[in-house]
Amino acid sequence: MAADTGRRGGGRSYHHGDLPAALIRTSFELLAEHGPAEFSVAKVARRLGISTAAPYRHYSDRDHLLAAVAATAARDLADAVRAAADRAGDDPVDRFAAAGGVYARFAVERGVGFDVIYAPELEGLRDETLAEAGRALMDLLTDLAEAVDGRAKVDALDLVEHLVVLAHGYVSLYRDGFFARGSRRSLDDIVAKVTRAVGELAARS
Repeated sequence: MAADTGRRGGGRSYHHGDLPAALIRTSFELLAEHGPAEFSVAKVARRLGISTAAPYRHYSDRDHLLAAVAATAARDLADAVRAAADRAGDDPVDRFAAAGGVYARFAVERGVGFDVIYAPELEGLRDETLAEAGRALMDLLTDLAEAVDGRAKVDALDLVEHLVVLAHGYVSLYRDGFFARGSRRSLDDIVAKVTRAVGELAARS
């Protein structure tokens, strides 16, 4: 299959139909390297070796490309949560605790590519793909919370909020090097801490 005609020398090859996926993958790389402040469609295009006009065939501007990145991150996180819960077995508390641990791991490993899910500049965009991915992630977490002691929806939402706060708190401290000041802590250690804390919270709340 022929390469996209917008491709220039020095970039990565891809095939027709794969450009949106290549744009999202490369966006994750650039966000990890430089953060959102320096992120641009032109830089993504240059990294791929395509014309700066080519991405606009799929995304109308920078924010819509970021929304696609955020939607991908939300779907990937939902897949990771679902897999972790299934590995945890049948106990609802264990399943919810596993969701907390994998949420923290995903946030650290994906870095800014995870943070973009909550990017304030995307709130007013009303991108339906991002909204759908966000709802699916929240529904999954809420379903796992509702299964804990068969709790009501409002209580389940509170439990999800606690999971998110715990995970983000540990992740922020880990990123800032807090856990390395006394005794060195690996990512696995932090994930285990979050899993245990979320499980204890779910069991007694």
